[in-house]
Amino acid sequence: MAVLEIENLCKRYENFALQNVTFRVAEGRIAGFIGRNGAGKTTVLKSLLHFVTPNSGSVRFFGQDFSAHEQAIKQKIGFVSGGVRFYPKKKLRVLADVTRRFYPNWDETAFKRYLQRFSLDPEKTPDMLSEGMKVKFSLALALSHHAELLILDEPTSGLDPVSRAELLDEFLKLQKEGVSILFSTHIILDLEKCADDIVYISNGRILAEAPMQSFLESYRAVSFDSAEKAEAYKDRLIGLSEDKRGCTALVRTAVAESLALPAAPADLEQIMVHLERQASI
Repeated sequence: MAVLEIENLCKRYENFALQNVTFRVAEGRIAGFIGRNGAGKTTVLKSLLHFVTPNSGSVRFFGQDFSAHEQAIKQKIGFVSGGVRFYPKKKLRVLADVTRRFYPNWDETAFKRYLQRFSLDPEKTPDMLSEGMKVKFSLALALSHHAELLILDEPTSGLDPVSRAELLDEFLKLQKEGVSILFSTHIILDLEKCADDIVYISNGRILAEAPMQSFLESYRAVSFDSAEKAEAYKDRLIGLSEDKRGCTALVRTAVAESLALPAAPADLEQIMVHLERQASI
């Protein structure tokens, strides 16, 4: 079952456009939404939640059209953004009091449980928290109305490695508790630790949507001592680039096998870098 289905979503600006964006998030899965800065990740997330109005396309949450059931659907989803800004001098308990008014199914017992789990003091104010703790507070607010789907827009951006690791641990725990997650980020290492599926956007278009493992297995990394040696395979290589040691590129796994090229498994970062190089040619 899909908890989120996006079909042919378009949003046009003067110098940028989302072009027929289509993908889905399956129940109980963590979907990593990747792309370089400016590729359209945040625009997609804001469009599907109507923070900005899309020009066309459809969005369905839990099998229901978002436009027709917006208020009911928002009770079942939570949106968390990195760099979130709260009123800096208001105590966390006061901010929670304001938030609970929007959710009839707010669970105060659950909220207190998440405060304890995330080591959050309700008497503190946001300006007393680290960036990582602010994200955890956002999670506590979202989960205290029993959100079934979390939409995370760059939640680990700007965090130190320890804080990022702690948040990723929480995402995996939440998944085990039945929460589905759409996780937008340009920090590839984070996705390799926790994502089940990959949705890859480039310049407003979806380039790939696949389970993480099959996506990784569909490419291989190849290297050559010189550009001359790479020339014989140039039409089959993706994102060929030169460095001081020779040339590197990406190649489809089937191509590597058919040509008997010496190739190594490619990680997510290598795939993204070479695909972006190819797109810019």
